[in-house]
Amino acid sequence: MPYRTTSDAIDAPVEIMLVTSRETKRWVLPKGNPIAGLSAHASAAHEAEEEAGIRGAACPTPIGHYSYRKKKRTGASLLLTVDVFPVLVTTELDDWEEMDERERRWFPLAEAAAAVDEPDLKQLILHFRASDVTPAQGIIASSAKELKKGTGMFNWFQALLPKQGNFFDLFEAHAVTLTTASEALARLFQGGPGMADHIKEIEQREHDADDIIREVLQTVRRTFLTPFDRGSIIDMISAMDDAIDQMQQTAGAIDLYEITEFDQGMRDMAAIIVDAARVTAEALPLLRDIAGNGARLHTLTERLVHLEGQADKIHAAGLRALFHQYGATDTLKFIVLREIYSHLERVVDRFEDVANEIDGIVIDHS
Repeated sequence: MPYRTTSDAIDAPVEIMLVTSRETKRWVLPKGNPIAGLSAHASAAHEAEEEAGIRGAACPTPIGHYSYRKKKRTGASLLLTVDVFPVLVTTELDDWEEMDERERRWFPLAEAAAAVDEPDLKQLILHFRASDVTPAQGIIASSAKELKKGTGMFNWFQALLPKQGNFFDLFEAHAVTLTTASEALARLFQGGPGMADHIKEIEQREHDADDIIREVLQTVRRTFLTPFDRGSIIDMISAMDDAIDQMQQTAGAIDLYEITEFDQGMRDMAAIIVDAARVTAEALPLLRDIAGNGARLHTLTERLVHLEGQADKIHAAGLRALFHQYGATDTLKFIVLREIYSHLERVVDRFEDVANEIDGIVIDHS
């Protein structure tokens, strides 16, 4: 499922890219059969490039699956099951293999769901970010809507004045730093000539996050009435801040050791971080109405925990592969690359901490 957001704002709409099928010209997701030698999500990324001319960070954890009937050339109609992997699109190619056979188009979520035929796929698209289709209870603060694009500092957050505590605004502002930094991290792990820019953006986003957590801690001290227990507020923002701190440390290690090439496991963990940040950014506005959004919050935190478990497996497999490749011949390189894997694992662990904090708040206020 190739996707993008239309801006850096917390409530920026998500768009899905669909392509037309070659024979019936109906709108479908890019898809294909598993490719020998590639994992399922890597096969999906390959098909997305071949059919839609896009590249990006393919999360190795599927968001679900759907079934459809495909008519074979033999005349048989077979029921096939498709696993759906989210792919944050970072590059749109001007030329690609099937450009003369298909049309590609970006759709808002609701329009994408209406355009496809398969009922289960419609539901997957609608639930990719439910607030785009059914707005979350509560209003996203206008200050968050006015978040500046680009890599500059958050000029607006200084204007937020604590009346009864603007904690929701600040949570959501911090979530923007997480999503934008995670996307820069994914682009960094793709390598290429823009690596220095991606490192710089991650550093700037981490500085933005520092300003926001400082505002949260000051607001906790001078606010009498808070929406949650003060400890929960501090623990929540601290876990989020630890996540972006680890992203910055990952980028810093890459810069320090002048690493320019990354294995598939590292890119997969970066893609998991992108999805974890996306899920967190959807969850935080829902805290404005816990009673109305408890079920959705539980679904989102479950995915965060599942992503962390998948990252642990990739981390272990990656270290094993590094040891076999470099352990006996290049110990220094093994140590350096092991450090990158460790930083990535810590980022995902912090998102699991965020999930646990959200679950705790929901239990306390449901």
